[in-house]
Amino acid sequence: MKKTITIVLFALLCTFSISVRAQHRNPDNYRSPDKNGINVFESPKDTVSTFDGVRVRIGGASTLQFQALDHSNNGNVALKEIGDNFNLATANLDLDVALFDGVRMHLRTYLSSRHHPEPYVKGGYFQIDRLDFINPGFLEDVMKYVTVKIGHMESNYGDAHFRRSDNAQAIYNPFVGNYIMDAFTTEVGAEIYYRRAGFISMLGVTNGKLNQAVDNPEKTSPSFLAKLGYDKQVQDDLRLRLTGSLYHTAHSSRTYLYGGDRAGSRYYFVMENEEATSKGNFTSGRYDPGLNSELTAVMINPFVKYNGLEFFGMYERSSGKAQGEADTRVWNQYGAELLYRFGGSEKFYIGGRYNLVSGEETVTYNDVDITRYQLGAGWFMTKNILAKLEYVNQTYDGFDTTSILNDGKFNGLMVEAVISF
Repeated sequence: MKKTITIVLFALLCTFSISVRAQHRNPDNYRSPDKNGINVFESPKDTVSTFDGVRVRIGGASTLQFQALDHSNNGNVALKEIGDNFNLATANLDLDVALFDGVRMHLRTYLSSRHHPEPYVKGGYFQIDRLDFINPGFLEDVMKYVTVKIGHMESNYGDAHFRRSDNAQAIYNPFVGNYIMDAFTTEVGAEIYYRRAGFISMLGVTNGKLNQAVDNPEKTSPSFLAKLGYDKQVQDDLRLRLTGSLYHTAHSSRTYLYGGDRAGSRYYFVMENEEATSKGNFTSGRYDPGLNSELTAVMINPFVKYNGLEFFGMYERSSGKAQGEADTRVWNQYGAELLYRFGGSEKFYIGGRYNLVSGEETVTYNDVDITRYQLGAGWFMTKNILAKLEYVNQTYDGFDTTSILNDGKFNGLMVEAVISF
């Protein structure tokens, strides 16, 4: 409670300290948290500056779902009884600060999430698009194309994380759930971008740790990231984007690429046992392949938008080992989203998503498949308010008879309301 009161008082104090110039609310080179941020991937790169002093933008998001799902299995472990009702409302608090011409800061706090009832900081970073703080015009010709990000931040591996729900910030996700193997982690590091004439390149390095600490030295090696791609508005009604990404950790006491989301999944208690608690089993419906010691992951993402028709695809190959394993295991993930946006300013959409993961399970080493189909529809009541309806069907094949996932499945309806500003 004390933490919540402190955050609220701080937010109010910042509110009173901000000038009321609404036209300058968003800092430069910033992805808007409302409908205007849809299909924006990396933060925009613009050489036009609006900086006229330190300015704080306070924003946030609040999201609530109604869940009507059923689940079943054929294993030796009984499933938790679930019914139709509302899930916990989640909330985010965002602080974005223009610190200098071409320098801004972002900080996100989860005020409430499935995994943590108390507020806690997701992470934050500095973004540098100009070097005028060194000397006016310093390397100006270079910085037209270069962006630097430094902090404890969300790693830019793949493009799927730009379309996922980040706790309460769910307005970018046209569906309710994220992908089964949810590639998302926050680590301390830096990323350097070079973008020119539609071409995108990025190199990054992190310390490989989700939870920061100085103990257990040399147990975890740095993680390396890279991205190469092309993103162009080819014609007024046609946009093409294609990127390839790499994430590599040579050795680690625990990698978090598929277990780094501490907020929790949208599908509460599905495929969980009778003793499950919301906080303790916060990743239900997702799957972590357990490549915890060594990991190399590659993701390819095509994106095409022609008028209101939109396609986003994913192919991912992850290989590595868990602690104590001698042989490398390989997992593949496939995803495809097809949407049609229509109405004035594309305020409505309908669409579907297919998601398949397959690979060799740890412990039993069975070859298993997990398949999910999602059908969804959305209505932007305003640019800050989105209502979603989703039907989801997920099945588990190949799991051992001793596993709770043996011949498992869950399906049903989800309704989600999102406010983001």
